[in-house]
Amino acid sequence: MYQIKKIIVCLDQTEMDKTLVKFAAFIAKGNQSKKIYFTNVIRNLAIPKDILAEFPNLIRNMVEERKNQMKQVVEENFDPDLKVSSTFVVKEGQLSKKVLKLANEKSVDMILVGRKTSIPGSGVVSQRLARRASCSLLIVPENAKPKIKKILVPSDFSDYSKDALEEAIEITEKNEGKSEIICQNVYAVPSGYHFTGKSYEEFSQIMLKNAEVNYKKFIRKIDTKAIKIQPLYTKDEDDDPVVDIIQKAQEIKADIIIIGAKGRTAATALFIGSMAERLIQMNDKVPLLVTRPKGKNAGIIEYILEI
Repeated sequence: MYQIKKIIVCLDQTEMDKTLVKFAAFIAKGNQSKKIYFTNVIRNLAIPKDILAEFPNLIRNMVEERKNQMKQVVEENFDPDLKVSSTFVVKEGQLSKKVLKLANEKSVDMILVGRKTSIPGSGVVSQRLARRASCSLLIVPENAKPKIKKILVPSDFSDYSKDALEEAIEITEKNEGKSEIICQNVYAVPSGYHFTGKSYEEFSQIMLKNAEVNYKKFIRKIDTKAIKIQPLYTKDEDDDPVVDIIQKAQEIKADIIIIGAKGRTAATALFIGSMAERLIQMNDKVPLLVTRPKGKNAGIIEYILEI
């Protein structure tokens, strides 16, 4: 996986900003990041022309004021000992488009956005960013704490699950092996199991053994760097694996969930997978990292920005 040297942090002048700045500092410290773009997008600066003619410096002063407010939040919540270059960016327009354009222009490695539940404000369009960004996306719930003692990696043993697990291994390696990685596979008993002459319990055991065999094949393809991975098998009782993932994350007190974006080529870049989509929608308690190898959306990003 690639190094996280450049980061975009999406701020919106709510209490969420403090949490995001703390997470940015945490990530920058662990990755020796070089550059952070603290970004705020104003939805609409529609000011009548006659007003602008009378007050020609109005927009410039508004933007400068917004930057100063961002700088204050960063000064109060960012580790002053970290030697990271910071730039404060204020844009007008649609948030996702402006952030995507900045990420593309600056070739950033990760975007940080907030996930709100009680704090006022609309927040950011996380799903659009997850689908369209050419880098990884970290979605941080309000009041989350930046730590990585336990990492949950949901896996269906696919290539994009491999990307996510490799990211977890790299994070753990940077954390001197102190993080615990749990690789969760959610399996289900097919509705037609009774045609086999097996009971529900018997076929459940067959599906479990199949998952265990597939995990062994899957893990052999990955350089674990001598880091212990704990496999976890969860039987899906309600035909909704996303609920099982979220429940397990909360049960084990996971500090982060890591999933891989499904699109691995330019043709599939807009598809992050149904499980990833629903995790973004439903999970509001645990930080969620959607990994994408840098540049996978290159070649279509310019087209997207024109939509």
